[in-house]
Amino acid sequence: MSGQQRELTLRFLAEPTDVNYGGKVHGGVVMKWIDQAGYAAAVGWSGRYSVTVAVGGIRFVAPVRISDLVTVTTKLVYTGTSSMHFSVDVSARDPMGGEARLCTHCVIVFVALDGVEGKPTAVPSWVPASDEDRRLSEYATRVMELSKGIEQTIERYRQPAG
Repeated sequence: MSGQQRELTLRFLAEPTDVNYGGKVHGGVVMKWIDQAGYAAAVGWSGRYSVTVAVGGIRFVAPVRISDLVTVTTKLVYTGTSSMHFSVDVSARDPMGGEARLCTHCVIVFVALDGVEGKPTAVPSWVPASDEDRRLSEYATRVMELSKGIEQTIERYRQPAG
């Protein structure tokens, strides 16, 4: 039985080992935090082991600096039969005070798996209840549609000309 937790927030402290040559946190570290928060959110909603299947619309808006307190907020915005789409915002601020700034946002999709064969399994459905929920649900599905279009374009150009 799942707790059907729709929102989840994780916090991280940007450490010296997380930074790149420019002194800012690596995009890959930020993506790892997004994946960790997404996994916890997917398990919290479905009550099942879940795996990442896609990340769409990722945008690095502002850098995360060393020693920043980083907040990764996930919100379930769409469910399919076995999939869960989460809107993710990554913000950062000086831990001694100051305003948080949006650094990254994206949509991340997880699929719940059964415990026997590792096959996709049904998740509890979520139905938008407000105009904001409907807007977020539409946003998530549009971002993922755009990502599929990008994948198809890449695949066309990766195939040898003939």
